[in-house]
Amino acid sequence: MRVLGVDPGLTRCGVGVVEGVAGRPLTMLGVGVVRTPADADLGHRLVAVEQGLEQWLDEHRPEFVAVERVFSQHNVRTVMGTAQASAVAILCASRRGIPVALHTPSEVKAAVTGSGRADKAQVGAMVTRLLRLDAPPKPADAADALALAICHIWRAPAQNRLQQAVALHAAQAPRTARVPRTAQAPRTPQAPHVSNTPHTSKGRTA
Repeated sequence: MRVLGVDPGLTRCGVGVVEGVAGRPLTMLGVGVVRTPADADLGHRLVAVEQGLEQWLDEHRPEFVAVERVFSQHNVRTVMGTAQASAVAILCASRRGIPVALHTPSEVKAAVTGSGRADKAQVGAMVTRLLRLDAPPKPADAADALALAICHIWRAPAQNRLQQAVALHAAQAPRTARVPRTAQAPRTPQAPHVSNTPHTSKGRTA
């Protein structure tokens, strides 16, 4: 399995390609960042991110793309830039028919380090160890991209088994026979009983 991990961002979009299967040693095929100038027009920055990601897709031909799921932060501007870069990554992969998986930062940290609260230094150290690198990839966005790819390789088999089990359960579930509404005899509303006999009061005869 070959996975391109994308740590989305407008100024630095981390990218990393990892190949392997769960339970066996993994191999890093490439790592880097796609950069855009902070003072450039937003549209031009998004185009630059797209062009950079397209080059990585052309060069490495991944089978899957793993993108960090955007989560809420206090800095709204940062969230917007991250979401926009994430959308570009999803678009580039989907346009080529490559499946895209979204993983939260805590999922990635837990998969790589065993703790969902690990800091960037711990993630970088574990990525270096798992991929047998000489030094942690820099900047941290690049290490995070590799961590995303590793996370997907390790989590994909379990996710596939879960999806297959859900599909099998849905296929085997008994269907309750229901009579279509059109086949049911319509109900005729009952009209209230109206007497045609005039009402007369009973009086005493003198």
